[in-house]
Amino acid sequence: MKKIGNQSYSFDSPPTIVDCASIVGPKEAQGPLSKYFDLCIEDEFWGEKTWEKAESKIIKETVNTVIAKSGIPSAQIDCCFAGDLLNQCISSSFGLRELSIPFFGVFGACSAFVESMSLAAICTEAFAENTLCATSSHFCSAEKQFRFPLELGNQRPQSSQWTVTGAGSAILSKNGTGPYITMITPGKIVDMGIKDGNNMGAAMAPAFCDTLTTHFLDTGRNPSYYDAIISGDLGYVGKEIVLDIMSSKGYNIKSNYNDCGILIFDKLKQDTHSGGSGCGCCASVFSGYLFKELRARKMKKLLLIATGALMNSTSSQQGESIPGIAHAISIEI
Repeated sequence: MKKIGNQSYSFDSPPTIVDCASIVGPKEAQGPLSKYFDLCIEDEFWGEKTWEKAESKIIKETVNTVIAKSGIPSAQIDCCFAGDLLNQCISSSFGLRELSIPFFGVFGACSAFVESMSLAAICTEAFAENTLCATSSHFCSAEKQFRFPLELGNQRPQSSQWTVTGAGSAILSKNGTGPYITMITPGKIVDMGIKDGNNMGAAMAPAFCDTLTTHFLDTGRNPSYYDAIISGDLGYVGKEIVLDIMSSKGYNIKSNYNDCGILIFDKLKQDTHSGGSGCGCCASVFSGYLFKELRARKMKKLLLIATGALMNSTSSQQGESIPGIAHAISIEI
């Protein structure tokens, strides 16, 4: 690998994304991307007794699906990177405990999918033949942990986002014909003092802008280099903030910028307020929709920047602000 500028890295032998898989919940199945997912489950429990067990099942079956699709036996996968939102990432560790693949648990909040892909790409470049990455989230388990019991039926403000029930996974390999991960720009923690847990877009947008600006400065690229610049899950509120900040920095990204949280739901028909969020948001949108667009060469250069809010229920109860993070990967074919 070569360091480019302050915090970007290019690959001498870019890893190929061999295949992807995605499984989503019933609300996501009613959205505009439903045809792109491998499986849409009919209810939030999927035959399990708890939402948490259902989430573990979702990530487990998503990983089994991508292994089957890739044709690469699990015994030939050198390591796995996975994460989620539940306390100490139990969806990933419980769901994948039977894989018998060396496991790295990752927490980057909703940025975990791109963080996992970045780490998997580094390992593939360095020593591994094949690597696996996966992340998941679940609306019910996330609401229960971070906000209020669902039984309360709390009114949601318009700035709030709907945590995606779903998972996405990808297998990277030294061998293949693309799409390739050509470059990564790891993000720095950015905290602008936002404390509203129902306005994650505002909390995470500054971190996205910091990483995107750094990527442009490090690489000498401009927005027009990419067919699409996609953020992880800033939603409608976060997207507007991003457009304002980037414009003030001299970058016009209106023509090719969109957000996974906007793409996955129909705001008007589904009443999802500011859009989707959660580790499963970016993961399922990329694994289901964006990867297929790349493979079909409808999109040849994608900058995927997943954002995360680095908080938990304890920090919120203690009056802490919500630090943001954003990690970027450049994917080209």
